[in-house]
Amino acid sequence: MEENQVVLKFILPLLALIGGMGLAAQGQINGGLGRKIGVIESAFMNFAVGTLVLLLILIFFGNGNISAVTTVPKWQIIGGLLGSFFVLIQVLVVPKIGVSTTFIAVIVGQIILSVIIDHFGLFGGNRFPIDKQKMIAILLMLAALFLYIKK
Repeated sequence: MEENQVVLKFILPLLALIGGMGLAAQGQINGGLGRKIGVIESAFMNFAVGTLVLLLILIFFGNGNISAVTTVPKWQIIGGLLGSFFVLIQVLVVPKIGVSTTFIAVIVGQIILSVIIDHFGLFGGNRFPIDKQKMIAILLMLAALFLYIKK
């Protein structure tokens, strides 16, 4: 197997797995911070610290062209808005329903929207049509979420 294929097949999914674990830890950490300093304040601190860390990484390791951001379609820069929304929701919800329930719902939501994005090729992506098997999988995930939160 070629080295590039090894990276794509094993290392990148492993990094995504670790990233997901980081989000779960972040949920609990932000939820605790939110209880102490406030929901909006916690979300702000999350992004303030993240911005500083990314600025340092950009200064020392960046090799792109950040000034080119003025040439991209405006909808491509809403990622920060969506990230802020996610962190705010996370800080609000995790203390009330827990990390696992929050992230099961988050994952189901991500999958539902990602299937819609793939089906229509939204945001410039390739089209991957919804089929019967995907619909059944989504219904099963919704059932799993229902079973998980049912008392």
